[in-house]
Amino acid sequence: MTRFLDAVRGAELTRRSGKVLAVTGHSIEAAGPAAVLGELCELPLDGGGVLRAEVVGLRPGRVVLMPYGEPRGIGAGSTVVASGAPPGIGVGDALLGRVIDPFGMPLDGRPAPAPLVQRSLYSAPINPLTRPPIDRLLETGVRAIDSLLPLGCGQRVGIFAGSGVGKSTLLGMLARRVTADVNVIALIGERGREVREFVEEQLGEEGLRRSIVMVATSDQPALVRLRAAHAATAVAEHFRDQGRQVLLMMDSITRFAMARREIGLAAGEPPTARGYTPSVFNDIPALCERCGATGSGGAISALYTVLVEGDDFNEPISDIVRATLDGHIMLSRELAHEGHFPAIDVLQSASRLVSQLASRDERASMGAAVDLLATYERNRQMLDMGAYRAGSNPAIDRALYAFPRLRAFLRQQVDEAATRDGAMARLRELVSEAP
Repeated sequence: MTRFLDAVRGAELTRRSGKVLAVTGHSIEAAGPAAVLGELCELPLDGGGVLRAEVVGLRPGRVVLMPYGEPRGIGAGSTVVASGAPPGIGVGDALLGRVIDPFGMPLDGRPAPAPLVQRSLYSAPINPLTRPPIDRLLETGVRAIDSLLPLGCGQRVGIFAGSGVGKSTLLGMLARRVTADVNVIALIGERGREVREFVEEQLGEEGLRRSIVMVATSDQPALVRLRAAHAATAVAEHFRDQGRQVLLMMDSITRFAMARREIGLAAGEPPTARGYTPSVFNDIPALCERCGATGSGGAISALYTVLVEGDDFNEPISDIVRATLDGHIMLSRELAHEGHFPAIDVLQSASRLVSQLASRDERASMGAAVDLLATYERNRQMLDMGAYRAGSNPAIDRALYAFPRLRAFLRQQVDEAATRDGAMARLRELVSEAP
């Protein structure tokens, strides 16, 4: 009898449904159902199967939905059924070493990971008064970062670069060598060809072993690309809540913003700067604030790549990301053309937590190195023209001596191992050697 009672209690006695009125691009307007923002709905297809969609807007008498797939097979009068379920994803240790889509389904040809615990895609940011101070170094294995732009566990940093400047190569170096328990890598809006190249060549077997790679390629709907960012953050939050050190790498937050713009425009939001809707400038800080350290001892250290349009580092997305995060690493196309990899422009980059992460002596060495590089760059035109006479200015003489040595120090091969202690010791030598 108990079995029958349980079946009755779990039975669906009512159903909220509606009818499709119009389909425009990837936007679906329906009369009903009585759903809330973010709720998942299902649309039975004429040829069989079900198309899942999410409520992205509400209008008088109408519901605006965006599907997670192609809306082929949907017509006027098609049924829309509210599922009553918020978006979620399965999380757990079984995801380690896997390549999955934003729904948790495998892309690597292996069986679906199980067992997993369901977690909501959206969670509230950490209470600012419960955030512990960031005072523990995150060793990345990249000399230019460890020596001049130190990062901490729980810090959020943006990597700003144009296309083809070595962004993916730098992410692969970081994923293989960073001192974190788990890497969560979200590839949002990437070309399908580049996904396999990144996993096999940049990340490698060593990096994949402790990583979870979540992929939403450029050909997928905007809602899937948006979901990938929130799903990757939810997975990282799960491991952080267990007290682990997590590195979240998102490539790129610019494509997240583009997907949010597309959804916002479909929902009726007005376009603002470069067509971006107001929700974009709200969602980026909300997403980034979910990262950081907590009282559990775990922390999410986040690296967000920003695909700079036309190498304009002051475009709207670059501005809001730079203002939101705790530091920025600029990749220079000029350095990349000179064969300098990683192409990190340390003069344009900054870590806002240097004073908490480096000792006074280390900060003195960093400042001296940056001063030498800046002095050379200020006088580069004169030096290139041969208009400077040695001995005229002691500061320029020091910079002229130290510059090629510092540039060689900041270069690093992809397979070259480096430690922070070794990098700082070498930096001190280079600064003290300058006459």
